[in-house]
Parts: sequence; C-alpha cells; structure tokens
Amino acid sequence: MRAISKLMILAVSIGCLFSASKLNAQIDPHFSQYYMYPSWLNPALTGVFDGDYRVTGIYRSQWGKITMPFSTPGVSVDFNGNNTLNFGGSVMQQTAGDGGYTYLTAYGNIAYKGVKFGTMGYQRLIFGLQAGIIQRKFNPSKMQWGSQYNPLIGYDPNLPPDVFARNAAAAFDAGAGVLYYDAEPGKKMNLFAGFSANHLTMPEDKFSANSSEKIPIRYTLHGGLRIAVNENFSVTPNILYLRQRTSTEFMLGAYGQIKAPLETEFLFGLNYRFKDAISPYIGVYYKNFTLGLSYDVNSSDLSKIQKGANSFEISLSYVGKKKTKTPEVEFICPRL
Repeated sequence: MRAISKLMILAVSIGCLFSASKLNAQIDPHFSQYYMYPSWLNPALTGVFDGDYRVTGIYRSQWGKITMPFSTPGVSVDFNGNNTLNFGGSVMQQTAGDGGYTYLTAYGNIAYKGVKFGTMGYQRLIFGLQAGIIQRKFNPSKMQWGSQYNPLIGYDPNLPPDVFARNAAAAFDAGAGVLYYDAEPGKKMNLFAGFSANHLTMPEDKFSANSSEKIPIRYTLHGGLRIAVNENFSVTPNILYLRQRTSTEFMLGAYGQIKAPLETEFLFGLNYRFKDAISPYIGVYYKNFTLGLSYDVNSSDLSKIQKGANSFEISLSYVGKKKTKTPEVEFICPRL
C-alpha cells in the first residue's frame, strides 16, 4: 500500500507540474514567511524598509516524507533610493522531488515611491515593476511514466517512457504591483495593503511540441494592520490571498513583536493557510539582522496519505543603515 500511495502522489505531482491549467493546482512556489521575501510577494515592496539596503535569504523544504523534499531557496537584495526610485533583484529556484524538476526565476525590480500625501507625507503609495526570466527543466530518466506500467509486474523500466519535445525551457517574464502604507510614527495603528500581478507576459509551456499552454497570471492581495499595544509590544494581524487560474490560496494570521534590551526584538506568531496548513512562526531581530523560523503542520488530504507531510522555512535578513539617521527614514514600514 505504501508503494501504491507513493505512486499516486508522484502521478499527481507530475500532473501538477505539467498540466496545472487542467487541474486545480498552483504552479508557483509559495512561502509561509511571505513578508520575509518581498520580491516574490510584490515588486512594489522593493526598498520599503528603514535603511539603505537589504539582503534576504529564505529556504523552504516541503513534503520530505513523501518523496525527495521539494526545496525552494531564494536570495534577494534591494536598495532604498534617496530620490523617488528603489531598485532590487532576486533569484529563486525550486527543486521538485525525484523527477529532477527545477523552476528557476531571476528578476530585477524597480519601484516608484514619489506619491506621498496626508500629514507630513506619511501616507505612501508605491508602484513596482518586475522583469526577468523563468527557466524550467526536468530529467525524464528520473521519472516513472504511465506508459511504463505493466499490468502483470507494475512499473517496467524497459518500456519506453513518454516523449517530450524538450526537457528545458526559458522565457521572459514580467509583473507589476502597487502598495499603500501608513508610515506615520507614534500612531496606535498603521495600515498597509498591496496588490500584484505576476506572469503578465504569460510565458508559453515549451515542453510539449503540441502544447499551447501558458503559465497563468498569479494575482496577489496582501495586507495587515500594525497595532502598537504599548512602547515595547505590537501585534500585526495580516492576510494573504493568491489566485492562479483555478487555484486559490487564502492565509490569515498575526504575529507579535516584543522589544528587548541591546537592540533586540523577539517575534512570534501563527498563520493558517485555509484547507492546507497551520504555520507557527518565531523570530529574533538583533542589530539589523532578522532570523525567522516557521513550520507548516499540514491539515489537508495530503497528510492523510502520508503522515507528517509537513514543511519548514528558515529566513535571514540584514538591513544596512547609515550611521546617522534622519527623520525621513524613521517611519513605520510593512515588515515581518
């Protein structure tokens, strides 16, 4: 039965990767610590932080007890410009299971931050653009195909596998987003919200010679409300909604932030991805470094097929700042 279960999961995984438009499946990788990897979330978040530059690394591992883990590392760097433009770039790669499938993205971001209104211009509206490449490839020799199934003995490696026109494809990709946030210091509540659309160019699926499939646009809505309980403690409820063709993802959660001596802050929280997973989060901020850990406890039907089909993430971010701050950068910005 265990072999049958793994075969079923492998078949579903392959179907999700190559026929996501026909199934209720999301093509893009996702993150529980989504605000720690802003380039993936919304290009309008480029350069939105209290500092001059930010370097972030994130790593996600999932489904380790089903097959080879799906691993997704990502690195990004962005700069808070002095005028009206912020810049940044990111690289991310997902390696999916036993099939040697990789999904690589490399983007450059630019954000316009010149729209300010309200008291002292603390109400901010930012527009972001993203452009780069997507490269996907897989190793057919590492996969088992339906055409290799023998009703007498099961999988037979001597039978010919399915044939694809190619096993690697690259395409230009672009996205855009908008972000609003209230940067006024000293308030009890600061609101932030954004919308982005990725894969606006809808890159074609080049694996099959007869395929007309394209990577569908991914729409993202996100937001939160930072609530200052007192000078040393704040709570930030947050929300995330994704839609990519027929697939949707809805995440709701909150995290707390406690200030401590020696330029230290402790973070803790919980997110719930509806019909999928519960994700507790802990983190620490120390002298411009932020380290975060989260663990997804799967609650979907996948966990019934294989017990403990959980995921974890680790992130590390560093914000470089000038030695002398100015009032211009001492504001509340959306971050986790």
